[in-house]
Amino acid sequence: MGRALKLAELGLYTTDPNPRVGCVLLRDGCIVGEGYHRRAGEPHAERIAIDAAGELARGATAYVTLEPCCHHGRTPPCTDALLAAGVARVVVAVEDPNPVVDGRGLERLRAAGVAVTTGVLEGAARALNPGFYKRMRQRLPYVRCKLAASLDGRTAMADGESRWISSEQARADVQWLRARSSAVVTGIGTVLTDDPSLNVRLDPALIPALAADEPVRQPLRVVVDSRLRMPAPARMLPLPGATLIATCVEEPRAIAAMTSAGAEVRICPPNADGQVELRALFAYLAEREINEVLIEAGPTLAGAALAAGLIDELILYLAPHLMGDAARGLFRLPALARMEQRIPLAITDVRQVGPDLRISARPGVEPAIAPGSELPPVR
Repeated sequence: MGRALKLAELGLYTTDPNPRVGCVLLRDGCIVGEGYHRRAGEPHAERIAIDAAGELARGATAYVTLEPCCHHGRTPPCTDALLAAGVARVVVAVEDPNPVVDGRGLERLRAAGVAVTTGVLEGAARALNPGFYKRMRQRLPYVRCKLAASLDGRTAMADGESRWISSEQARADVQWLRARSSAVVTGIGTVLTDDPSLNVRLDPALIPALAADEPVRQPLRVVVDSRLRMPAPARMLPLPGATLIATCVEEPRAIAAMTSAGAEVRICPPNADGQVELRALFAYLAEREINEVLIEAGPTLAGAALAAGLIDELILYLAPHLMGDAARGLFRLPALARMEQRIPLAITDVRQVGPDLRISARPGVEPAIAPGSELPPVR
């Protein structure tokens, strides 16, 4: 199953909106076939592994990171392929959360006399597809919020100047976050101040699932622009990939100007403050099969998403310099009066990227102390 998960990872940047899935066929202690899903509409991992094994698939054990599908979608059911190949046993990491599957594939295999085992390396399999699982279960995408700050937690000078807080290495690392995301979301304030491209700038040769002549998949660019102030000459609009403007304003002339510039405009319901209702926007993105969202924005949008409980993971690049107390902070949030009102964070990863620290954390989760990690008493 570990090998199957490694194979599934090869599709990390290409399978969207499908999940990343790997499959290994084992017979008499030897791998006889393996494969991974590369792109939506192309063969699933099980079929690739079966084709590689040929007649050796009969009587083999299939290790699959996700429950085999049992319905006709872009491709035929993988359960049928496994049964036709004569596989004797199927070991699955986790069940498919898609309501049209959700255990039915395993039921079909068991009914046909195939031995089925589930739950092998389940946690690792879920971690590989957080957006797919959340979209299927909650009808919302998995949301990461990327921020860059100084060591004293500042994201821009008082006048808005913010280039560059983090290092070149940290900015290169962000390209990989964008590449795995289905959509990148920013606010109109960031567009007006920085005019970002928000595209993926990676060499296709670095992505294993891509052929040399294939372009890197570009995520949907989403600008939260409640009053529809998006400038038509914005740098991102003519770039490859699509741009969506989320607004509350139904102004035909402004909408026509955006459409002519190459953008799509989505009229969203406003919240009590007259701003785009973010939960409704993200639910709409889930309807568009958006699995993973990366927020790259200033403190206003980041704070609104955090306050709404929409952020699943924070990615903070902490640069080794100080910007002073007049500079702008990470989140614009209502003032907290008491310590018990603090927003808890569970840090899940810390590593160095160039001169910066990259901290990953889950908001709203009380930090846990791993057994044995307590410091010894001072003597």
